[in-house]
Amino acid sequence: MKQVGLVLEGGGMRGLYTAGVIDVMLEHGFQPNIITATSAGTTFGVNLLSKQKGRVLRYNKRFIGNRNYISLRSWLKTGNVVNTEFAYHLLPDKLDPFDNETFKQQDTHFYATITNMRTGKAEYVRIDDCDKQIDLIRASAALPILSQPVLWNGEEYLDGGLADNIPLDKCFELGCNKIILVLTQPAEYVKRDKLNIICRLWYPRRKKLLHTIAKRNENYKKRQKQIRRLEKDGKVFVIRPSKTVHIHRLEKNPKRLQEMYDLGYKDAQMCWDRLRKYLEK
Repeated sequence: MKQVGLVLEGGGMRGLYTAGVIDVMLEHGFQPNIITATSAGTTFGVNLLSKQKGRVLRYNKRFIGNRNYISLRSWLKTGNVVNTEFAYHLLPDKLDPFDNETFKQQDTHFYATITNMRTGKAEYVRIDDCDKQIDLIRASAALPILSQPVLWNGEEYLDGGLADNIPLDKCFELGCNKIILVLTQPAEYVKRDKLNIICRLWYPRRKKLLHTIAKRNENYKKRQKQIRRLEKDGKVFVIRPSKTVHIHRLEKNPKRLQEMYDLGYKDAQMCWDRLRKYLEK
């Protein structure tokens, strides 16, 4: 039996690329059986199941210059560079409402990746009600240092990308035999993350978390090698940026956001016939 999975990489505002891909999927009426997502892949990816084409680009371009959304001011006042009250309550509840009822009606199982600060391991939580589970969605994208840990079931969590930025293995584990990966970095990208140095100063007692962070670059390299092998063997279908767009994780320039979105939209359109054939095999 065919079980289609969709894996969504994190990447902050590089996730606008994912938003463009998602909008093409919505235009074609595509819906997978399983979604595993991390960080921005989670916060933006839920819009595929709420069927809100254009929403991610719209609200980000509208509010990116608002210091109540993402700003140093918010970080200094609350410990969260992405303001919790604005981004996870006011925006989806009132300013650009998220259609949680439509989300809940879908048969697709959506899993958000979060990193347990005590164990340093990734956990995968099924999201079936975005309103009730908004803190888990927030945890999936809680950038280290720039975010307060999110408390859930007596444990503290941070960004899922620390432990598993491309939750491919989880998708296989859930029984998917046709998997689409949406990556936010081009094929030639090499991760040279210096987060480890800063986190050692910020979280000195979190030894297991620090061990996970220290291995991020190595693990990302291994994941990319795995993806290339599976792609070559026809086991997965990869949609990735066809060119490099210089965009910051917390990009504030609306033109850059539009450029990243447009690239995702164009790349998805260009490969759609090949994707359809892959799914039909």
